[in-house]
Amino acid sequence: MIDTRRQVVVEREALPGAAGVFHVTTANAGRVVVAAAIRPKNLIPLAHVEHGWVFGNSLSVFGADIGEVVQVPIDELDRYYTPPYGLAVTPGNQQLFVSTTGSDSVTAIDLPKLVAYIRAATPEQRRLMANDLSASANYVSARIPVGRAPKGLALSPDGRRLFVANRTDDTVSVIDTASHRVTATIPLGRPVKLTSERRGERLFFSARFAFQGHFGCANCHLEATVDGLSWDLEPDGFGVDIVANRLLEDVADTGPFKWNGSNPDLETECGPRTEKYFYRAQSYSTAELADLVSFIKSIPLRPNRYLRKDGELTAQQQRGKAIFDRDRAKNGAPIEDTNQCRICHQGPHYTDQLLADVGTGKPTDRSPLVDVPQLTNVVLSGPYLHDGSARTLEEIWTVFNPHDRHGVTNDLSKDELNDLIEYLKTL
Repeated sequence: MIDTRRQVVVEREALPGAAGVFHVTTANAGRVVVAAAIRPKNLIPLAHVEHGWVFGNSLSVFGADIGEVVQVPIDELDRYYTPPYGLAVTPGNQQLFVSTTGSDSVTAIDLPKLVAYIRAATPEQRRLMANDLSASANYVSARIPVGRAPKGLALSPDGRRLFVANRTDDTVSVIDTASHRVTATIPLGRPVKLTSERRGERLFFSARFAFQGHFGCANCHLEATVDGLSWDLEPDGFGVDIVANRLLEDVADTGPFKWNGSNPDLETECGPRTEKYFYRAQSYSTAELADLVSFIKSIPLRPNRYLRKDGELTAQQQRGKAIFDRDRAKNGAPIEDTNQCRICHQGPHYTDQLLADVGTGKPTDRSPLVDVPQLTNVVLSGPYLHDGSARTLEEIWTVFNPHDRHGVTNDLSKDELNDLIEYLKTL
């Protein structure tokens, strides 16, 4: 919470278990605050897709009329509405509208019923409410189909019309807030012929392929980026081969994929494997898979704010580059080729696209060999290492490199390690 007059943060509310937090709105003169969030159960094996054990699509509700943060689901027992994104409250605080991007719908909530339901709950019931898939029947009043991938919401001043921006349709749906019906669709001049990338983007943001509409690519790769989580993907066995999620920007030519390099290309990564182990339902056709991969390959790197506009390195970054490029330790001893940063992390993406044992394997891993990751925009892809066990770039070498198997770094001072990290941030 920000004091807008002084422009300082005055308070923070923790949203337990929430990984993706999107729009926030207020009601009842600020006495009720609502945040749209998804609550992934990322370290529970995905074998439980059909039991609702992957994503909880939730509203985090707090404020003077509520007290501590309470998380309430918008899902149903046999249908999911994912992910909750945009929020809008009607004048008079009677209705709360939530756009659910992957489900191509807007959820209408009776706000007084929601507040009353929370206030009537015991502390124990409040604690368990986020995982109660029967709860939404107490406050959800309608599910309104709209265009593809609805995002932002805006109400007319009188609250009688809700405007819904449909991201991958290039349209705006107009909803009558009394009848909960779409009364008009405003086209925004989309191209007559859709490209393969655009069709793939529609698939990326859609949850219609997963069992009961549970989730889509964009649930883990938030806004086509990354959620910063580690996952237990049970094809390898429960509790085995924990894997950190991967940034998709400029990923096209960085195969193989998966942390152990078991998927040679994106078609394998996103195809039958996804159908069998993720969606638990019939997945993409051959043409759809080609479109999806086309979109993923088109995701560009975002601008690097750590690199000067002229591309020149600062003095600290230059010192870090010298450490990255060195072939001798500080005592003059030669560093083996396989232990030099620049050897494994070479080329335009800073990866030799091979497997290596850098001593970071865990007892739960089937093999100590890991795919050498690309370093482009590595600053945005934490946590680090194949299983996300390093929370920061610094921890890669201060916690997880005791024997200098992941580069020679134990002879570096704190300042020198800082220099190396500042250089890595520019890649």
